Amino acid sequence: MKDLLLKISCIVAFGLWASPHQIVAQCLYDDKGVLVGQDGNDCINTILTAVPFLRIVSDARSGAMGDVGIGISADANAMHFNQSKLVLADEPLGVSATYTPWLRSLGLNDVYLAYLTGYKKLDDLQAVGLGLRYFALGDIQYTDENGNNIGKGRPNEFEVTAAYSRKLSEKFSAAIGAKFIYSNLASGQEVDGTVIEAGTAGAADISFTYDTEIEANGNPSDLTLGLAISNIGSKITYTNASSGQKDFLPTNLGIGGAWKLNFDNYNSLTVAADVNKLLVPTRCFENDDEPGSECDADGNNIPDWREESPIGGIFSSFSDAPGGFEEELRELMYSFGLEYWYDKQFAVRAGYFTESRTKGDRHYFTVGLGLKYNIFGLNFSYLVPTTNQRNPLDNTLRFSLLFDFGAFNGEGVDK
Repeated sequence: MKDLLLKISCIVAFGLWASPHQIVAQCLYDDKGVLVGQDGNDCINTILTAVPFLRIVSDARSGAMGDVGIGISADANAMHFNQSKLVLADEPLGVSATYTPWLRSLGLNDVYLAYLTGYKKLDDLQAVGLGLRYFALGDIQYTDENGNNIGKGRPNEFEVTAAYSRKLSEKFSAAIGAKFIYSNLASGQEVDGTVIEAGTAGAADISFTYDTEIEANGNPSDLTLGLAISNIGSKITYTNASSGQKDFLPTNLGIGGAWKLNFDNYNSLTVAADVNKLLVPTRCFENDDEPGSECDADGNNIPDWREESPIGGIFSSFSDAPGGFEEELRELMYSFGLEYWYDKQFAVRAGYFTESRTKGDRHYFTVGLGLKYNIFGLNFSYLVPTTNQRNPLDNTLRFSLLFDFGAFNGEGVDK
């Protein structure tokens, strides 16, 4: 049952419209001891977690730049990517509201992600931020294993996050965040005699930023490097049964940078890149030649990787891939983005996101525009898929609103 709930969450959130058999397809060791799929090709071993909505990039600015966000200039959406940037924001107070339609290309109108964030600089050395993320999964008709209707529901998930950011030196800042997570996928339904409940969890974020000014071709430029570890927290379960298995949160390590080149008073270009890795144990597969020695050493019929503690899973995630170091490298996700501003009022953006075919197989280009006038900012983004892999944002226009309240006093600086 737990695996079923995890599949539902991942299928709905990330649009992996493959059959459950494909998602949990077995991998086998060939005669040479190499892990391959049943078709003889590379083993598809995507890392699955509960509440994957926590990792959805909702900000239209980053969404237009290939989902980069760790090192780009700070605004309220730093609450998702890198909270240590909040204290580096030019404005003393900012708010962002984002609406992201989900699976709109399939004709669904009631599935969406809403994200509201804001921050306040207490002084030049410290800032606080607050964020609310809400994921509505629309109306769902529940059925039993025989296809009989057993009721309707409106699954939903949300998180509430608070953060504190502080400068530790002129060029270095750090932040810590705390969040509450709520996930109601099928509350009240019963599977194999067990009643499903809403899952709750707590988590923390830790982030660091190094920001410096360097000279490029006689003009000043800004270089920002960041590191963020997000969703470090308890496992989540959807039952109160003592034997029920608990699932990992999508704990993530992100490292990124951005270089903003100021050509003159009217033109600037930002080049940015992020690398992300889920700090979650990789699914293990038994070697038929050595049964029981690979995945369930204690013989309790629960794979050892599922019994890892959240902290233990973070450390083991760097060396537990069945395919060794080569597979560990495949677990990295790459984002690249460009942002051009004219007169600090009009922006054009583009980017690219890619990951391994065996770890999700998402590849897409992104484009977008940004407008800024006085206290008001508006960002648009559009995703262009480059493979046959379905993406929940295919052919979808998403947008973000930003409010720079410092502009009331002439303090705002356009991004």
